[in-house]
Amino acid sequence: MSEQAEPLPPEPPPVAAKKSSDLYIRIASAIVLLAIVLPVAWRGGDWFRWFAVLLAFVIYGEWLAMARTLNFQGLLHGLLLALVLGAMVTQTPVWAIFAILVAVLIIGRAYDRLTGGSPWPAAGVAYAGLAGTCLGLLRGEDMPGLYVLLFLFATVWATDIAAYFVGRAVGGPKLARLISPGKTWSGALGGAVAGTLAGIAVAFAAKGAVALLALAALSLSVVAQIGDLFESWVKRQHGAKDSSRLIPGHGGVMDRVDGLVAAAVILYVIAAIAGAPSNPGRALFPG
Repeated sequence: MSEQAEPLPPEPPPVAAKKSSDLYIRIASAIVLLAIVLPVAWRGGDWFRWFAVLLAFVIYGEWLAMARTLNFQGLLHGLLLALVLGAMVTQTPVWAIFAILVAVLIIGRAYDRLTGGSPWPAAGVAYAGLAGTCLGLLRGEDMPGLYVLLFLFATVWATDIAAYFVGRAVGGPKLARLISPGKTWSGALGGAVAGTLAGIAVAFAAKGAVALLALAALSLSVVAQIGDLFESWVKRQHGAKDSSRLIPGHGGVMDRVDGLVAAAVILYVIAAIAGAPSNPGRALFPG
């Protein structure tokens, strides 16, 4: 009696089909995120400041999880982060907010040295604290604050999208093979061009300082890509593929806002130098 042959295992789906499915998931998740972020950005004021606080704490939590420092040390630094973000929410003078940030970093790092603790929680406070503070300060209360935020979003998102598609379509030499093997110089260039054009479009539409904003858009596009590489480097230091699995198709919150938060810090610095540290929007969108 002959033995019945076992059925062959199903063939894996083609790589192209898998990539297409991943892309659809990424697009769907992005639409959901936009539906959350844009209305809060429109409201501004306390609504957006509290959103910036929530974003900062999620980033800090993912940072601790990657660094495996979800412990007493991480909690202590989280309380220090709360002091910084609390100062931003209560609209403490700008100089005092950043003075508090510097103070908590010095105190936290001194504690780490005394106890032999990891340096990563203090670094996470700096990263999340700057991100949340600068985003909250950029939006402010008025329409110029909304314009500056839309300018930031348009520049960074256009950079991200164009870099992804141009990099896939053109390929070529790798941008930083040891940090993020998928990124190419062609994608970086395409992203910079698209981000700059998107920023200029918002500047024209909102009657902003076009010449300054054109230079700012190019700078933000480059900085956003550096921020992306920095987050990839942090993940590699801890052997993590994603910062978390919170967002389907995207990974964690840090994976989605790495470029945005880096660009937000630089945009705030540009606005502060232009003469409006307490109301950045008015320096860039005076009309």
